[in-house]
Amino acid sequence: MQRAQPPTSTGRAGRRLLLRGAALAAVPYALLPEPRAGAHIPAPDHPTAEWQPANASNFTTARRPVDHRVDLVVVHVTQTGYRSTLSVFRNPRKKVSAHYVVRSSDGHVAQCVRESDIAWHAGDWDHNTRSIGIEHEGWVDRPAYFTDVLYARSAALTAAICARHGIPRDRRHIIGHYEVPGTDHTDPGPHWDWERYLALVEAA
Repeated sequence: MQRAQPPTSTGRAGRRLLLRGAALAAVPYALLPEPRAGAHIPAPDHPTAEWQPANASNFTTARRPVDHRVDLVVVHVTQTGYRSTLSVFRNPRKKVSAHYVVRSSDGHVAQCVRESDIAWHAGDWDHNTRSIGIEHEGWVDRPAYFTDVLYARSAALTAAICARHGIPRDRRHIIGHYEVPGTDHTDPGPHWDWERYLALVEAA
């Protein structure tokens, strides 16, 4: 995970967005209102995902692909547990999010940001605007977390994202976090099996 906020020179609308985020960040997380009973919960973009929304301070509302073309999937590893990752995304002080989180033990998928919105996951604004970020539960130096079911469910998710957005299913368009220019992150790390993953994406 990596912070990636909008650039500061975005004009009046951008300043309003940043001020809104700053105001929310100043509010203790425990004081933020819970969703109203009976409130409409949007269906996730991926049919088998569970909607686990990130805090609105941790992503940028957008109308992709109308205002930004989506042509990349960025693969991440959380460096923490599944529940901890969701908690980070809900914390308005963290300024970080991803569109999806995949659990190691059973491949369960949570969606935290709509695909039409810009998650703050890549550490580079340009890459954030044009990508879908997928976090995978685990640590880069613990390959046991990269289970068969995690690979399979993540590959099915990536294949569906590629189909929805017309993204080619290849290594130029499905990249690791470490491949984002300027990042100091190494995920998904040396134990991530890219050949296997791309074969599963192609077969899904």
